[in-house]
Amino acid sequence: MKKINIALLIITLVCSFFTIIGELDKGIVIILKDSSIVLTATLPYIINKLFNNKLNDGVIFVWLIFIFLAHYMGVTAEFYNKWEGFDKVVHTFSGILTAYVGMLFLPKGIDKIWFRILFIVAFSAMCAFFWEVFEFVCNILFGGDAQRVAETGVTDTMMDMIVAFIGASLFSIGYYVKEKVKN
Repeated sequence: MKKINIALLIITLVCSFFTIIGELDKGIVIILKDSSIVLTATLPYIINKLFNNKLNDGVIFVWLIFIFLAHYMGVTAEFYNKWEGFDKVVHTFSGILTAYVGMLFLPKGIDKIWFRILFIVAFSAMCAFFWEVFEFVCNILFGGDAQRVAETGVTDTMMDMIVAFIGASLFSIGYYVKEKVKN
């Protein structure tokens, strides 16, 4: 798995590098947007170094797939503009991913399955909320309309959060079944 993660990281960074080179004439905001993939793709490795934490290879794999889809394919390759449903697929996947991470952060000793599920879904919903706030702040600071407010009002933002919730709920159903079978 570690070798697959390194290969995914290299593919993502190489794709990003060639995109940056091809867009050097488009201004600093575009260059920063395309360059930020370096930070987001390497974030798990940075976290492991800074906090002496060992995120497992499964988490890193899911993170790299998500970053490739959301950041490179969605933003840099502009799939969000080219394929209408791409945004919702990515946000659904983000709900599954953040639910998985929420499961990893479950407090020890919690026996009640419904509390664990509530924690997982709430963690995922919190991540979706903070992502939408991040997009909003970036829109204000750098211009643009990542949330498509001009076109949809708040509909795009709300749908992003709803499909993330659906993804977290799907993960939680699987988690519930796995826990019931285990016990």
